[in-house]
Amino acid sequence: QVQLVESGGGSVQAGGSLRLSCAVSGDTYSRRCMGWFRQAPGKEREAVAIVSTINDSTYYRDSVKGRFTSSQDSATSTLYLQMNSVKPEDTGMYFCASRWLACPVNTLLPGGAYDYWGQGTQVTVSS
Repeated sequence: QVQLVESGGGSVQAGGSLRLSCAVSGDTYSRRCMGWFRQAPGKEREAVAIVSTINDSTYYRDSVKGRFTSSQDSATSTLYLQMNSVKPEDTGMYFCASRWLACPVNTLLPGGAYDYWGQGTQVTVSS
């Protein structure tokens, strides 16, 4: 079992920054690969980033490349998503997820590929 708790969401103006956190606890073997997702009202959930906890490799969806960066702090078992130069279209509920299988190389995974999910944190970007 893995427990994931997101935090750090809030309201920010376009061009600003936010840092989301995902506190991870539980079985180490069930979090070899982690992902960030978001879901805007009336839209489908989409993958934002994928992070390997084994080798720190990351991969991002095209619309956030160069603006978002995910990192991990192994000492505190926390995953971060640094969001810079945010845009109104970044608005949504953000979730972290984990799975026991390793991450693929240079590709995002759909939500169904993950085993555990957090409850989400809301990000609202105003223009």
